[in-house]
Order: sequence, then C-alpha cells, then structure tokens
Amino acid sequence: MSFDLLVKNANLPDGRTGIDIACQDGRIAAVEAGITAEAGKVVEAAGKLVSPPFVDSHFHMDATLSLGLPRMNTSGTLLEGIALWGELKEILTVEAVVERALKYCDLAVSQGLLAIRSHVDVSDDRLTGVKGLLEVRDRVRDYIDLQLVAFPQDGLYRSPNAEKNLLTALDMGIDVVGGIPHFERTMEDGARSVARLCQIAADRGLMVDMHCDETDDPLSRHIETLACETQRLGLHGRVAGSHLTSMHSMDNYYVSKLLPLIAEAQVHAIANPLINITLQGRHDSYPKRRGQTRVPELRSHGINVAFGHDCVMDPWYSMGSGDMLEVASMGLHVAQMTSREAIRYCFECVTSHPAKAMGLEGYGLEKGCKADFVLLQARDSIEAIRLKATRLAVVKSGKVIATTPARETQLALTGRPAIVDPASYAPQER
Repeated sequence: MSFDLLVKNANLPDGRTGIDIACQDGRIAAVEAGITAEAGKVVEAAGKLVSPPFVDSHFHMDATLSLGLPRMNTSGTLLEGIALWGELKEILTVEAVVERALKYCDLAVSQGLLAIRSHVDVSDDRLTGVKGLLEVRDRVRDYIDLQLVAFPQDGLYRSPNAEKNLLTALDMGIDVVGGIPHFERTMEDGARSVARLCQIAADRGLMVDMHCDETDDPLSRHIETLACETQRLGLHGRVAGSHLTSMHSMDNYYVSKLLPLIAEAQVHAIANPLINITLQGRHDSYPKRRGQTRVPELRSHGINVAFGHDCVMDPWYSMGSGDMLEVASMGLHVAQMTSREAIRYCFECVTSHPAKAMGLEGYGLEKGCKADFVLLQARDSIEAIRLKATRLAVVKSGKVIATTPARETQLALTGRPAIVDPASYAPQER
C-alpha cells in the first residue's frame, strides 16, 4: 500500500513518541510506530512534536490589520477602541475588508492556525464586514475553517437596526449568533438581549457565542443569564461565553454559585489572554486587576476553556502575530498555571478545547481524523509554549501547505558548540 503522505518518528501531545502518521485522501489512515509502506511524500519528524492545528475560537477578522485607521487608540481602553471602530465603519469597504482578512489568513497558515471563529459586526446597516468575510470564507475554505459570528457590536437594543441586520446576516449564511449584553444601556436590556439572541439561535438550530461581561464591574453577571437560557432552551454544548472578565472581580461566594450553573449548562468559556490583560484594570491605580477570567476554577468544574487571540493590529490591540502559542503563554502566566500538567492544559486551550467549542468535525490525531496538523520545533507541548516553537511544516488535508526553516544560531566562539538549537537546551523530564 502507498500513502499520500507519511510523517516518521513524531512525538504527540499525549506523550507518545516514535509515532508515524500516514495520510490518504485527506484523512489520517494510520497512527502507529514502524509504518513501512511507501508514500508520495515522506516527512522526517526526528522526535519533534506533531500537534493538531492551532484553533482560534475568538477573533475579529473584519477589523484586523487596520491599526491607525482612522487614528490610534491613545488611551488603550476598550471603549476608545469601540469608538474608533465606529468611525472606521463609516469608511469601510468590502474590498478593504477582504484584502486585510486574506493577508491575515496567510499569516495564520504560516503559524499553523487552520481554524478561526471570527465575530463580524452587524451594526453597520450596509453589512460591509459580513459581505467581505463571507467572500473570504469561501476563498480560504481549502486551507482555513473560518466560522463567522453575527456580532451586534453596538448592542442588540442600543443599535436601532441591530436585530434586523443580525437576522439578515444569518440569512446570508453567517454561522453563529453573537451578542454583547454588557454594552446595552441597562442590565435589564442586557439580560433581555441574551434571552432574545438565544431564542433566535434555538429557532434556527445555530450555536451562540456572546461577548459576555467584558468589564471590570463585578455586578455584570450576564453569564448567569446565558447559562440559564442555555438550560431553558436545551442549547447544551452549543453556547460559548467569551471574555467573562467580570468574574475576575466577583466575590468568591457568588462565583461558587455561578460555576456549577455554567458547568450544568455545558457552556464553553473563551478567555482572550492578550486582550484581557491589556484592556482590563485600566481604571485601577495599584494594585491593578489582571482581568482574565478564572481559568483554573472553570477547569476544576469541568468547563471547557479555550483561549482566543481576539485582535491583531486593530483599534483594540496594536500587537499580535497570529501566534496561538503566544496566547497560551500569556494565559498560563496570568492564571499562574505553571505546573507541568497545567502548562499542557494551556496547550489544549489553543488546540482541542477551541475545536470542541467550535464543533469542528474530524479534528485530532487519530485514525479517521482530517489530515490537518503541524510539525513543531519542540519535543513536547511544554517546550512548544516555552520556545514559541517554529512551525517546521503545516499540513492541511494531507498536503504540506507551509514550511519554515528550523531555528538555529551559528556561533563563532572557540571551543563552544557551533550551532545553538533552542529545542536542545531543556533536560529530559523526570
């Protein structure tokens, strides 16, 4: 038998070593040691890590790479970012959205990021972002799974035509129902928007992903309503609460009540470490709140936690490179998740966990899964995060679609090693 692609001598995130991965017709045909069959292409992993592709379950592709348009966010706050985006929307064109989004998709592929859930603003009556990202989704479908969320950035009830526009966007083919209850004019309107949006999703058989309580206000508790509506409508496993930063500031007694409700409703939690640590606590002097939601506590209750990148070079965040390992690194530092086992968990927060939140079919490294994966210049997932490991090869549907040379430095020091490979410096774990 001959395979399309054979990867030899790989390490896997679950700890298996010396594993071969055979691919045929876009699927993984075998995952085992010592495969001797021929293949159209053979990649020697040489003890390096092969991981499922990185997954970003929270992003804003309609705004990406727009930094400085129409001006910079000088305060660095969420609200100035929203105001800037409101100005940019007035002059936005479909062509500009498509051009910047496609450029970002190329960057994503180079980073082994092959699945993205992007929120797209539907508060613009022209639905410019919707039209642009629907075109992008179609153009990148062979190499990126792009899932789109109808997001009423200005509030479902605060923006006059938001609900009408959201329904139109769903009719046009947008995949997921979004919301932003904490940005409504009152807490009551926020709770009402959660109920309405969940009902729309239930009626249409769609998933829900809401920007929920992205604030330092401990009294912003829309995640409670989201969990309740999920239970009432039977949306278990189809709903995600993104950000959840108010939970960082809530009192412990209330959180002890809240976490079981989220777990019971099977609501996914999506933290966005780079943005949460940047935008939150802006009104604090010292001590400053970190802002990121309670990842270890969510985890302890069996809640599926994913990390998102959220933004790259846009009105909210002037940094970013599409590197989900950077996201995982920030997440573990902020949450102080520094045990060996917790670091591995953070790697799952940018791979298998967001894949679960997005309902990705055929994701993983088992026989029968899609032949999508990344070869990293690292021996395991801990080393991958520590080094922000080079993506040596990116595979989609059993074909190598991107390669990057191994990172190594030539030294000119007498009596010292001539080549420094960062992946060779860590001792073996005991």
